[in-house]
Amino acid sequence: MTEPSDGAADGSADGSAATPGVDPTALTAWWRATLDDDDATALAAGTGDLAVRHIAGGKSNLTYRVGDGARTWIVRRPPLGHVLATAHDMAREHRVITALGPTDVPVPATHAFCDDESVLGAPFYVMSDVAGVPYRSARQLAPLGPERTRTISERMVDTLAALHAVDPASVGLGDFGRPDGFLTRQVRRWHGQMEKSLTTERPLEARLAAALADGVEGAEADARPGIVHGDYRLDNCLTDDQDRIAAVVDWEMATLGDTRTDLALLVLYGRLADVAPGAVADAVRAPGHLTEDGMLERYAAARGLGPVPLDFHVALAAYKLAAILEGIHHRYLAGQTVGEGFEGVGSVVDPLLATGLDAVAGHR
Repeated sequence: MTEPSDGAADGSADGSAATPGVDPTALTAWWRATLDDDDATALAAGTGDLAVRHIAGGKSNLTYRVGDGARTWIVRRPPLGHVLATAHDMAREHRVITALGPTDVPVPATHAFCDDESVLGAPFYVMSDVAGVPYRSARQLAPLGPERTRTISERMVDTLAALHAVDPASVGLGDFGRPDGFLTRQVRRWHGQMEKSLTTERPLEARLAAALADGVEGAEADARPGIVHGDYRLDNCLTDDQDRIAAVVDWEMATLGDTRTDLALLVLYGRLADVAPGAVADAVRAPGHLTEDGMLERYAAARGLGPVPLDFHVALAAYKLAAILEGIHHRYLAGQTVGEGFEGVGSVVDPLLATGLDAVAGHR
């Protein structure tokens, strides 16, 4: 996993600096007692504590690179402080990545899961450190040129289509979620999460919540069930030096549900690059990147589908992302975030809600 070129990381390279969320000594003791040579992850006796470094970029679950001087791995744990129920379930994240390992969907190999909160104060898991770049900005993609950028964006869409083609039961995920009534529960869930996280009055929130409640029944009628990533975008994919998607990461929102919600998030991120420039990932603006129509057409062709109606789903995606960012803003104001780049998160919430209202107006 390669950090983006415009990112930063906390903690020292040798792990000597304090790293919020991970105690290197406690982690090392658990590591030696738990992981074995069959996984090629055991530490040699007497090598000292693992070096731990927080990887910047993630604003929800926390991601760390750990190493023994010769090898590195990735550790994932929930955020510190204010945590919304079910939003940071490490066991689910570990389970879905493990299940997808044998499929055509590229994911990191998983090594262990720990639910003993005495180790790091929360459940966590260990996975392979996959070489690749999580392209987030048009500036990062620009040096690659339009042709390579187009190839990367095409492969991003193809990978999403491959995920949605996986039969959940065939990989042991038949009980990973409840597709029936998924959108109704999503509307209810994110409204509840938003109410718990609100840091200020946001009139647009009530309007969008009401519009989603009015439109959800019609959207349920044409549901397309499958495995949903929940936050699919280019910077949640690691792209290797051959412009291939080496791994899809950040599965914390994964479930079984209407697969159109993943596609709607791709559309939403593209629209936000124009609505809130500089505040969100704008990779879609790089020369050569597939347009919104291009992404939808390529996805439909890969899945053998006709046009995919998405207005309601884009509105729901906007509300969901607004709720997530409001929760992050809540933690930032409480001093419970780790890393940099949180100070502007709250300013994106209202543009998101406005974008959602624009989309649901088209649906209705």
